[in-house]
Amino acid sequence: MSFTPEFLDELRARVPVSGVVGRKVKLIKRGREFSGLCPFHNEKSPSFTVNDDKGFYHCFGCGAHGDVITFVTETEGLSFPESVERLADQAGLQVPKASKEEAEKSKKRASLYDVMEDVARWFEEQLAGSDGKEAREYINRRGLRAETVSRFRLGLAPTQRGLLRKAMNARGIDDQQLVDIGVIKQNDDSGGSDGPKRDEFWEYFNHRLMFPITDRRGRIIAFGGRALGDSKAKYLNSPETILFHKGKVLYNLAYARQAAHDMGEVIVTEGYMDVIALSQAGFPAAVAPLGTAVTEDQIQELWRMVAEPTLCLDGDTAGIRAAFRVVDRALPIIQPGKSLKFATLPEGEDPDSLIQTQGSATMREFLSQARPLSEMLWKKTIDGVDIETPERRAALKADLRKQVGVITDKDLKFEYQKDMFRRFDNLTGANASQGYGNQGQNSGPAPYQNNGRQGYNKPYGNPYNNPGNKSQNRTPWGGGKGGARGKGKDSFNLDPRIPRPNMSPRLLARRQEQVLLATLVNHPGVLTKHLEDLATLRLPSQDFNVVLQDLVDVIVRDPDLDREALKCQLCDKGYSRLLDELLSPAVLDHGKFARPATDSTAAEHGVTHIAAMFREKQAEQDKGVQSREFAANMDETGLTQLEAHKQLRQEASGVAIDLDSYDPDAYEDSQ
Repeated sequence: MSFTPEFLDELRARVPVSGVVGRKVKLIKRGREFSGLCPFHNEKSPSFTVNDDKGFYHCFGCGAHGDVITFVTETEGLSFPESVERLADQAGLQVPKASKEEAEKSKKRASLYDVMEDVARWFEEQLAGSDGKEAREYINRRGLRAETVSRFRLGLAPTQRGLLRKAMNARGIDDQQLVDIGVIKQNDDSGGSDGPKRDEFWEYFNHRLMFPITDRRGRIIAFGGRALGDSKAKYLNSPETILFHKGKVLYNLAYARQAAHDMGEVIVTEGYMDVIALSQAGFPAAVAPLGTAVTEDQIQELWRMVAEPTLCLDGDTAGIRAAFRVVDRALPIIQPGKSLKFATLPEGEDPDSLIQTQGSATMREFLSQARPLSEMLWKKTIDGVDIETPERRAALKADLRKQVGVITDKDLKFEYQKDMFRRFDNLTGANASQGYGNQGQNSGPAPYQNNGRQGYNKPYGNPYNNPGNKSQNRTPWGGGKGGARGKGKDSFNLDPRIPRPNMSPRLLARRQEQVLLATLVNHPGVLTKHLEDLATLRLPSQDFNVVLQDLVDVIVRDPDLDREALKCQLCDKGYSRLLDELLSPAVLDHGKFARPATDSTAAEHGVTHIAAMFREKQAEQDKGVQSREFAANMDETGLTQLEAHKQLRQEASGVAIDLDSYDPDAYEDSQ
């Protein structure tokens, strides 16, 4: 049986050598390595070492050396395939079935690595040649030294198309190989019979500074390109290929692995130039995702290097949102001793700019102040939340419980629950000795005020420092005080001056969906600004849900589309009749902020408010489902106790209220 190099690499990465060796040898941790008595020869003083970071064991006495597969083969008398199958079973990996197709695919990969190397060298030659003057001037402006350019193998994709293909063909590399690695594309057609003749192939990269991307073994598998002229896409990565899957790769991974072993840290930043600037400034263990949020696979890759990598993110809103997305992805997979830290830079700064203006010492200071994952989870949950009422405090507690609930390790989940509710008690003043009353008579902190508690100061700030500031008590979607269900002046329902005779709740919700979509079509800038939040929004109507996701997809591909271009894209997708419906007076009269001439601020307010209403309704539905599941699983004794509790509440209030059908909104309206 044969195995692909990629599968064996993944197996070795997932199974630590020390874990397997430690079953047969008593190992002692010494710095970054383990030592013990060699199992391959008799010795009294330990000369046998195991290094998980490098993935091998070595005996300085008898010379025994190998990886985790070799160790199982040598100590258990198994064949190589049997050892691989046993380790794969331990790691939860499915052994790929050997086939002629897979063997050919593996052979094809091997040849494509050589093609990648040839292309990378050609890009380097272009940067050093006469056509590379503009790119070299850009590199100098960014403060990169010659050795840094050489170390990261920067290159140039020239402006003139066709040069790369011609050069590679001359070296015996055919067009299909260039297509397979993603550096050229084949046109769907070569022009009509009456139209101009188009080239059959075109270069994927042109007029860009090129950054080779490697796998963990240092083999080039893709490229990133930074535009040197005007381009809607400032950075462009290779398309996914047989070699390259961007959600599994980190830029600079191969070099950072050794640096992480030597320095005991890994810094995750947002882009190529940040990684290069950090490396040049003395932080070589720096990596970056490739144009996407950090994935679960990338987090696992980081943990293979260090137990707590540091995510260094921009201090603006986009940077904080990126951190929140990482929190959501990390929580289900964190384990005891495996977590993340978050270092937030000042707003408007990234690692590259901070190092250039303030130096590496300042960068180190910000890294040393990195906050743990638990604190970022707390910030994510309370950010913009209003806790003025018992109901809202209960909702916050429920949200904390729900988010912590995704942690799979029981001990870790328990520790997070304790930590989150300790923070909750400190925030609300629930740990004050006299509760909420007689605040002047106790030494506990008054609820909802900033008492200088650690954890609510910079860089995150305390969103409750100023209860009088209404803008601080709203969610990004306009929730909180004066939110979607509020009665105050901030409520933003459909225009009350428009008559709505006999409009059912379902019809009203559908009209709200229409107004939301119409606003996004007429105001693409609002869609672009709130793209990430709208991408996770669920609308009540499935057909409108599909339209919303298509709108998001169109803007993701081209964020600079104007109103008319966006409508053209939707028509191409078959939405012509729907556009007529959405942009009709019947819809626009119900939400005047949806009209094209409306100020973008009003349009944004309308979108965020309608989205908040739908999120609230969805949350209520989710709670209803949970309640029904709870009741369905409750035994007869529990149901009896619940009914008794309801009866006691009715007697205590002196009013007979049907708690199952009680509607607080209806009661409020009747007063």
